[in-house]
Amino acid sequence: MTELSLTIDEHPLLDLRALEVRFPAPLGEVSSPEALTGLLSLEAEAPLERDEETRAAARRLLRRAGFRPSGRNKPASEYLIRAAGSGYLRSINLAADLGNAVSLHSGLPLSVVDPDKAKPPLRVEVAAPEASFVFNAAGQEIKVGKLLGLSDADGPCANAVKDAQRTKTDEGTRRVLVLIWGSVEVPGLAGRAADWLTALAADAGAEVRPL
Repeated sequence: MTELSLTIDEHPLLDLRALEVRFPAPLGEVSSPEALTGLLSLEAEAPLERDEETRAAARRLLRRAGFRPSGRNKPASEYLIRAAGSGYLRSINLAADLGNAVSLHSGLPLSVVDPDKAKPPLRVEVAAPEASFVFNAAGQEIKVGKLLGLSDADGPCANAVKDAQRTKTDEGTRRVLVLIWGSVEVPGLAGRAADWLTALAADAGAEVRPL
């Protein structure tokens, strides 16, 4: 594996936490501990608690450069909360479960991407006005113009709303890049979320390196 590096553009509201998580085997050969899957519920006990202040701050973070985080373009954390409340949030794989559990309870949107599918260099920046990418296997596209997110040599590939299909995990994934889209308006929350994800990953046998 190549050394993972990330450039982060200056942003007045962003409090980003970036973590490289390496698994002991490909995702198709590891499973999520019961303690982790149990966290995919709104009623589960957790060291973090989502609130309206965090929800509003996440939206302002996305709105800063001109993106409109409403309708289908809401922060991913809001979709998770709705899915969990409806009983539709289920275990996917260890990488996704780690991100979903922390996002659900912190209220912060997260991205989980396979960096070995991306083309360096990796950069956190505001996407160009006409940018878009395919976000699922059905070929559906999302317009991400003016949205803060992760880009590689081929363009935007992840953000606080959706991640691109081309860099999503699969059964062969051995490591992921986790991006916690925190805001300076909720100081310390992104750091606590990163610490909790690190602990959950360690309990599942994964190694974590902050970037």
